Amino acid sequence: VLAHRSAAEVKSELRRDVLRARLATPVGGASSATLVRVVTTGLDALDGYFSKYLPQLGLALTVPFLVGGAILLADWQSALIIAFTLPLIPVFMALIGWTTQRATAHSFAVADRLANHFADLIAGLPTLQAFARARAQRTGVEVGEEQYREATMRTLWVSFLSSFALELLATLSVAVVAVTVGFRLVYGHVDFPTALFVLILAPEAFLPVRQVGVHFHDSADGVAAADAAFEIIDAAPTLLEPAAREAPHLPRKAPHPVDGPVPAPLLTLDGVSYTYPGADSPAVEGLSLAVAPGEVVALSGASGGGKSTALALAMGFLSPSEGRVIVDGVDLAELDPAAWRADVAWVAQEPGLVNGTVGDNVALGGASGIAEALRDAGADFGPDKAVGDDGEGLSAGERRRVALARALVRIRVGGARLLILDEPTAGLDAATEARVVDAVRATGAGALIVSHRAAVLAAADRVVSVAAMEVAG
Repeated sequence: VLAHRSAAEVKSELRRDVLRARLATPVGGASSATLVRVVTTGLDALDGYFSKYLPQLGLALTVPFLVGGAILLADWQSALIIAFTLPLIPVFMALIGWTTQRATAHSFAVADRLANHFADLIAGLPTLQAFARARAQRTGVEVGEEQYREATMRTLWVSFLSSFALELLATLSVAVVAVTVGFRLVYGHVDFPTALFVLILAPEAFLPVRQVGVHFHDSADGVAAADAAFEIIDAAPTLLEPAAREAPHLPRKAPHPVDGPVPAPLLTLDGVSYTYPGADSPAVEGLSLAVAPGEVVALSGASGGGKSTALALAMGFLSPSEGRVIVDGVDLAELDPAAWRADVAWVAQEPGLVNGTVGDNVALGGASGIAEALRDAGADFGPDKAVGDDGEGLSAGERRRVALARALVRIRVGGARLLILDEPTAGLDAATEARVVDAVRATGAGALIVSHRAAVLAAADRVVSVAAMEVAG
């Protein structure tokens, strides 16, 4: 009962920590396929670790000493043989365990790669089907399946080989005790009741230690999944460390009027650079910009030039390797990131929508002003329109309109002071595009917009080119 209870508590805590880490760093982290595999079937394998391996480890640390003590009282010579042969099992178990860990980690990595490959294929299936390339991907999936089969069979081979080695070693150790007791019984050096007592107890001294090796293989998959979970958690230390939770919160400020005097910058990127793990060159290098309340600043540049990375740095999803992100004159690293994000309305390239209606999704930003926000976002549909999971039932442009309306409500009702928009007007016509820019400016909040559209760049107060690091008025 205690083992299963411990397993449930640990799995629940790890899953919560993984989800919190994902919320802290939604970009640049593990893929969705990896997350799903780790928090479901991966961590479920920890049951073997807590319900079998740890209890057996406790038995291995107690039973051999109790049995050995009983044998010592009856026949010290047999106890001496057990004392010398019993430690050989943990030694071989450790050597085999290292091989098992490597094989299991390799199998877990291969399965993770296969899961990500399959998820990418499913996500891109409409495009592959449109270009008649769907069937051609079958070979890649088959190759991944074969690699996973080979990795799994190697893990099983190591498991069976280790079990055979431990069984053989334990059998030989018991045989040594039995042979010596048999010869001593023949020559009258030990009486029959003592010999029978030793022969019955000797295997019990080796059994708990031998079973530890057997159950270690049951727990190997769960330990590999736990290691993967810890890697995800360690990638977002600011959310989980007590220092981050105790960081000062930002004061709530009302947006400055657009036509008033130019206030101090709300957000400043001061020479920020960021390099993704494993990348040879930085995604963003030496970027500097400032956004004041009521000001619209546009980011332009070629695709893949680091614009979305710059937005992730501004949101606190990524920490700059060089430079600083400053909010209201304070380094973002010294602030509570949750408090900062409460002041931000963010529209991603692929906005997230929940099952329900358009009104339900816009209401996530605030409970009032939904119809007006939809009109300002250029939506030609009402709040009663049905929305399926992941925005099913809406086109890409309609999803952006819903996300824009939600951001506007978050500014007007929720009190957010900054809009961060990643390609908000893609798929909109010129008239709707102009209306959206006007609605953003009319909120009185600062706005940092990534866009390739000429109308958006022309309407912005300033344009910052991420590639060339040049600022245009």
